[in-house]
Amino acid sequence: MFLRTATTKSTGVCCDNVARLQEELAAADAVVIGAGAGLSASAGFAYTGERFQKYFGDFIAKYHFADMYSGGFYPFDSLEEHWAYWSRYIYINRFMDAPKPVYRDLLKLAAGKDYFVLTTNVDHQFQKAGFDKQRLFYTQGDYGLWQCSKPCHQKTYDNEEIVRRMVESQGFVIGPDGALELPEGAALRMTVPAGLVPHCPVCGAPMSMNLRADDTFVEDDGWHAAARRYEAFLRRHEGEYILFLELGVGGNTPVIIKYPFWRMTYQNPKAVYACVNLSEAYCPREIRAQSICVEGDIGRALHRALP
Repeated sequence: MFLRTATTKSTGVCCDNVARLQEELAAADAVVIGAGAGLSASAGFAYTGERFQKYFGDFIAKYHFADMYSGGFYPFDSLEEHWAYWSRYIYINRFMDAPKPVYRDLLKLAAGKDYFVLTTNVDHQFQKAGFDKQRLFYTQGDYGLWQCSKPCHQKTYDNEEIVRRMVESQGFVIGPDGALELPEGAALRMTVPAGLVPHCPVCGAPMSMNLRADDTFVEDDGWHAAARRYEAFLRRHEGEYILFLELGVGGNTPVIIKYPFWRMTYQNPKAVYACVNLSEAYCPREIRAQSICVEGDIGRALHRALP
């Protein structure tokens, strides 16, 4: 249906396009925010470099992991070591605040609007920034939830309390601001106590992350309720002046946000599609007249769009 034909791109953040985005945000009857990994990256959630080295230096030295993400797939010899790695991963990416105020700026832009958020991110940063939980649909899961690895039943479990105990058992200290700290001179342990390893309360199988990686992903009651709220939101605003605001969505899962946003914009002459992306801001030629493409840092663009 669509051809990948880029609109005019900017060098850095184009002032004219950001100004137009600001105008569309103010004028739209409703806003649908579609958020991908690029939004959290702009907020400071780097999975490589200094942040990765700070919290996983021992794992890097032992296994030569290139980034946090790839380490999550490593077949560790024991569940105690597996959960040592994953508890750090979960804590810094789910329970610590984003280093930069990108999500808070986005909330300021959405304030007073009838909005809904559709996201493939699993770091919970929308809620931490103050977005209404009833207006969020996390399609790919949540770092803060576990599920049965089989799975024997369609239910998820909050993991915050046990994850905190896991990271503390390795030698970390959780500071008053929630940040993970390592006392000077302390050595980290790369395992957690066997008693903290989570198992399914129904069948006894090991628990796993509630992340969509294969056909074992659990879509629990909360997931389905959020899906229904999103569908109801779209029905309620069908044919209205609606802004589809896509932030940091790449090419890994375009069928969840990007392609539906293109389709709904094409089908509604009143709709506007806005794409803000560090290096992949484009739209198909069929909706070019209804589109705004801003290529550059998302956080910078959102901050400049603030009234």
